[in-house]
Amino acid sequence: MSDSTLIIFIKNPELGKVKTRLAKDIGDEKALHIYKMLLAHTRLITQNLPVQKQLHYSSNITETDSWKKYDKYVQIEGDLGQKMSHAFATVSPSSQKIVIIGSDCAELTSEILLQAYAALDDNDLVIGPANDGGYYLLGMQKHHSELFDEVEWSTERVFDQTIDKANKIGLSIFTLPELVDVDTKADWDLVKSNFEFPEYPAQQEEGRHYYFENGFLVFTELYHLMRGNCCGSGCRHCGYR
Repeated sequence: MSDSTLIIFIKNPELGKVKTRLAKDIGDEKALHIYKMLLAHTRLITQNLPVQKQLHYSSNITETDSWKKYDKYVQIEGDLGQKMSHAFATVSPSSQKIVIIGSDCAELTSEILLQAYAALDDNDLVIGPANDGGYYLLGMQKHHSELFDEVEWSTERVFDQTIDKANKIGLSIFTLPELVDVDTKADWDLVKSNFEFPEYPAQQEEGRHYYFENGFLVFTELYHLMRGNCCGSGCRHCGYR
């Protein structure tokens, strides 16, 4: 899938600057912790995809973070539509399938992402509706800037307005399953069981909580964020609390 690109928009994980609506109910520190888990989840489901991967930070590039083998950029100034449109426009012309996601969707999986790319074989546009009226994924065979103009971002009308614009310019559309974007405490309550630390090791999934590298067991960053403390095994993520 060398002709395919994945764009990921993230916010730099800084106290008081992420998940602000969620923080109103649970506080800044807990909201930041949840966002770090969402980031770790997003990295786990994307890192092994056979596509070109771009990571677009909200404010500054962090070279020493856990996002390895991702091309790194900073989002431009402007509203969300301007930021996304610019990101699509700067992807190499050799990419025939371009998908963009954020880092708020705890239910997104590698399988759904692969389904999105497969849908672009026969459709101009693929979109994943979110429970709040927005979308968690948008994919195109080529850049259509019209889809980002005059959209009421951060409202329940985003998905419908995008579909209307796509229909007006004659794009064929494939719609993915509706998933939950985590913006509020109510959203988090719907998906938090996905991040509860399993009572027994046998319940853990390889890849989500641990993996093997050169014959050694390595616990993931998400494992530590879920557990809340060091595993005591001397692995690379024991600094995450």
